[in-house]
Amino acid sequence: MSDSKPPSGLPEPTPVSAKIRARLKSSNKRFFANDNIAAFLEPGELEGLLDEVEGKFRSVLDSLVIDTESDHNTQDTARRVAKMYLTEVFRGRYAEAPPVTEFPNAAALNELMIVGPITVRSACSHHFCPIMGRLWVGLMPNEHSNLIGLSKYSRLAEWVMSRPQIQEEAITQMAELLMEKVRPDGLAVVMEADHFCMHWRGVKDSETKMTNSVMRGSFLKDHTLRSEFLSLIKSSK
Repeated sequence: MSDSKPPSGLPEPTPVSAKIRARLKSSNKRFFANDNIAAFLEPGELEGLLDEVEGKFRSVLDSLVIDTESDHNTQDTARRVAKMYLTEVFRGRYAEAPPVTEFPNAAALNELMIVGPITVRSACSHHFCPIMGRLWVGLMPNEHSNLIGLSKYSRLAEWVMSRPQIQEEAITQMAELLMEKVRPDGLAVVMEADHFCMHWRGVKDSETKMTNSVMRGSFLKDHTLRSEFLSLIKSSK
């Protein structure tokens, strides 16, 4: 990161984050922790944002009274953390949705399909502690549905989860995305996850998991279908 400053008397350059935030506000676009804002980034701004986050996190380390100048373990920590946040664990905020090839349901398939368990990783937006878990997807396609490749479920889940998340909201975002892409008669999504904000801090309960589900269409209306789906994923745990 460059430490150069403008000559005396000249205004400080506008931070990249302020430019992005101004575009979001002028478009009346929400930018919560688990929102994707890729459409509001201009070319080259992610690199500028990385430099800005590095500088801010270096200040955090300074406030924690860590000698980042002499401590060889933390000299480059600010850069590593900035890169990790923007290009890995929170990449789903800043990157466009992954491309998904959609195929017509030529065979008019209309039987239960289940994908999972899909490994999911995120960080809770309350404490930025890890969330580690598994996801199952159940689909009831119809003749007008789109079929997507098996790996694409994992890619879409990773995109949604690579943001600061709350599990209850993450599973709803995943369900809405799949309803849009596949257009099935019914959709079921179940997520089971460990939350390290509970394991690592606070009550430090290492055994508790959170499980929740979202049902749409025929899974919401048909008790037999819902029971079949839940029974089949139980056998895969």
